Amino acid sequence: MPAELSGCLRVATDHASSREATMARKYSKSSQRKVGRALHEMKSGELHSGRSGATVKSRKQAIAIGLAEARREGKKVPPPPRSSSRSSSAHASARH
Repeated sequence: MPAELSGCLRVATDHASSREATMARKYSKSSQRKVGRALHEMKSGELHSGRSGATVKSRKQAIAIGLAEARREGKKVPPPPRSSSRSSSAHASARH
C-alpha cells in the first residue's frame, strides 16, 4: 500500500473515532443487555408477548420487548417512534 494512502486511512479512522467519542450514546449498556436477553429467550422459545401470552417468533418484536423492559426500568433508551396516524380529515371521509 502506498504511504500516502495509509496516511489518509489513518486520518479517516482517527476522525471517526474522535467523532464517536464526542457523540452521546443512544442506548445504555444495560438496555443492550436487555435486548440481548430478549433475543436469546426468543430463540429458545421462552419469550412470550405481554397480553396474549403468545410465543414471540419475530426478531423485531423481541427487540421491542427488550427495549420496553429497559424503558420501564428507567434505562437510557430513546423514546419509541410515534405511530403515523391518519389526519382527522381522512378519518372523517372514511366514516361517511
